[in-house]
Amino acid sequence: MKKTLKRVLIITSALLLMPALLTAGCSGGDQSPSVATIGKPAPDFTLPDLDGESVSLSDLKGSPVVVNFWNTGCPPCREEMPYLEAVYNENKDSVLVLLTINIGQNASTVADYLEENHLTLPVLLDSDGGVSQKYGVSGIPTTFFIDKDGILKVKVIGGFPSKAAIESRLSEIMS
Repeated sequence: MKKTLKRVLIITSALLLMPALLTAGCSGGDQSPSVATIGKPAPDFTLPDLDGESVSLSDLKGSPVVVNFWNTGCPPCREEMPYLEAVYNENKDSVLVLLTINIGQNASTVADYLEENHLTLPVLLDSDGGVSQKYGVSGIPTTFFIDKDGILKVKVIGGFPSKAAIESRLSEIMS
């Protein structure tokens, strides 16, 4: 009985880390060590935006950056989107860069979602989940706050309950 239970736990843990579950809006525990480490340089990435233009994190050095991993099938992601949109709109002419990274969905699905919900914030596409794996994302939404020197300062797993909750973390990267 104990061996069977142990196997079930191991299989369940492995399933929680599968990118397919992330794209379904599931939230697993933080089961593996993250490549992205607080106090260290944020891992670089290059991803396409909805227009097919490439965006690289390394090109944003000198600006504080907020990186939010999400998916349209994730209820907490959908709930926090208006707050991210408000922060984006208030800061789009400032030095702050806000990037949302959609995991596993195609451009037309994401564009339709943005249009239906009147969202204008920038979205990058992590179609194969490679960048989310590089960042150790085991559940969505997950948000990273990176300072102007490219150092990862904060990782937040789960949705923000308000715009103020996002803004309270911004103080840690805005200087």
